[in-house]
Amino acid sequence: MHLHVSTEDVGGRTVVRAVGEVDVGSGDRLRDALARAVTDGRTDLVVDLTGITFMDSTGLGILVGALKRVRLAGGTLELVIASERLLKVFRITGLTGLFTIHPTRADALDAPG
Repeated sequence: MHLHVSTEDVGGRTVVRAVGEVDVGSGDRLRDALARAVTDGRTDLVVDLTGITFMDSTGLGILVGALKRVRLAGGTLELVIASERLLKVFRITGLTGLFTIHPTRADALDAPG
């Protein structure tokens, strides 16, 4: 399966939306989009994962690495996860304590960055 990643500026925040599967074969697309955003000075990120159908440890590692990069730049990175199945992966791995997770894009954008 492939992965499509898009980036959109919404107000002062940048939404990175991923659709498809994040795994070792496709993860570079997400990693590159997140790194490019930070390099371009966009450090208030919302990563919309509502279109993700599968994510392995590669994807989790990409998100943790991006969070570290954003925090070093003085920014924030929040996630949008609607799928209980994907949210369960974050719970099991303890990543719900590391990330701010919203159920919808609107909730994430309404929250202070």
